[in-house]
Amino acid sequence: MEAAAAGHVPVLRDRVLELLRPALEPPGAVFVDATLGRGGHASAILSAHPALNLIGIDTDAEAIAESRQVLVSFAGRITLVQAVYDELPQILAGLGVRAVHGLLFDLGVSSPQLDNPGRGFSYAQDTPLDMRMNQAGPLTAADVLNTYPADRLARVLRDYGEERFARRIADAIVRERARAPLTTSTRLTEIIRNSIPAPARRTGGNPAKRTFQALRIEVNGELDALNRALPAALDAIAIGGRIVTLAYHSLEDRAVKRALAAQATDTTPVGLPVPLEASRPRFRLLTRGAERASATEIAINPRAAPARLRAAERVRAAA
Repeated sequence: MEAAAAGHVPVLRDRVLELLRPALEPPGAVFVDATLGRGGHASAILSAHPALNLIGIDTDAEAIAESRQVLVSFAGRITLVQAVYDELPQILAGLGVRAVHGLLFDLGVSSPQLDNPGRGFSYAQDTPLDMRMNQAGPLTAADVLNTYPADRLARVLRDYGEERFARRIADAIVRERARAPLTTSTRLTEIIRNSIPAPARRTGGNPAKRTFQALRIEVNGELDALNRALPAALDAIAIGGRIVTLAYHSLEDRAVKRALAAQATDTTPVGLPVPLEASRPRFRLLTRGAERASATEIAINPRAAPARLRAAERVRAAA
């Protein structure tokens, strides 16, 4: 997700604006920022389109409160909703909105969440093992670490963190929690480091990053929510409307790529002499593969380095 509105430019802001611009120019257009964060992208988009109406969604109550202040000058054109983005159909129905003209997913954890030591997302600080995006959520990272059996814990680390030493780390966590419950990021980071062979610790950055990613995804149900949200989001886009996504790891990007490709493919059965009208693509891809931040942007904002941008335009109604 984008950094805080103050002090940082949102990731790939100019490219996001460029891709969305044609769809958002009509007066009264409706744009959904499905991952509002602290309103960085939303503020730029509202500024660029004075007749635009924005629906901002975020599961984090702090993000909603802070973005409301960031966007106060646009108060007459915004509706902010605390919810998970897979609730988009219900949100739009409740607002009487039948279709939207633009939609943005800036996935993952936001910079303010990473930087707040009380939220537990960062392995660079000694923090409580929380990692809930919605702080009213029932499951914390500490719950996962202290209650999941080793097999289930290893599966989380392998599937959501793509951690090749998942079983070693899971077994070490189970041994250590038998001595005392795991409550802080520093202790978890030490367990991870001690579980990984020395040669692997010297490459690929901090060895804890994959485990922290996996725990965050598990705690917040991120991939399940994304897989539910993408089809609903694509269905909600009007003809000529556009969707832009920013993903920060391969699991998110793979889900986005798969969803967009399915909508941009002609499904006419092989062997028919002409394409079937009902089988023509509903979307046109606007990016060739995933676009990345420039070296200049990464130098200014290192958190842009892993970002993968994809975009598509609705070209046909559903059959």
